[in-house]
Amino acid sequence: MTTKLTEVCFHGRGGQGVKTAAQFLAEAAFDQGKYFQGFADYGPERAGAPVRGFTRISDEPIPIHAFVTEPDIVVVIDDTLIDVVDIRMGQPEDGPILVNTTLSPEETAKRLNVKENVWTIDATGISIDELGRAFPNGPILGALAKMTGLVDTKSLEKVFSGKFGKNPKVLEGNIKAIRRAFQEVKKL
Repeated sequence: MTTKLTEVCFHGRGGQGVKTAAQFLAEAAFDQGKYFQGFADYGPERAGAPVRGFTRISDEPIPIHAFVTEPDIVVVIDDTLIDVVDIRMGQPEDGPILVNTTLSPEETAKRLNVKENVWTIDATGISIDELGRAFPNGPILGALAKMTGLVDTKSLEKVFSGKFGKNPKVLEGNIKAIRRAFQEVKKL
């Protein structure tokens, strides 16, 4: 069996749940018996400042303890960052990118100046529909599960149950959002 370390970089703004998304993905990987790391790169930034989150997933122990500098997968929680930071820094040219946007994969690819492997999901819209508020983590992770197969939706739902189990309405909304995004994510 060939072991592959997969590194994911999340881009968003302070207060959008970038750290939480990275951690929830790591916890879902743990639920599936994988080794993992989930952490964020931020300091004294205020709400709204660009923030990165990172997740590493592997079948074997992970000896690296540093920021992800060459992500296999890039996830953009706030598409306004496409024009502000180099979201693809270190990523291979053909690496997959998941963007939370109302734009099509084709339109998003033009913005990113890439020709393939762009996935889009209106995670904010789904979270507003299902939760009544803009919490895009659940839908982003549901779309990422479909895009990569790194984790399955059952493991994501288990993580969300552990975090929101005492609030049935929030839990139900997140589970619906995860499942919906898994179905609605689009690929170029």
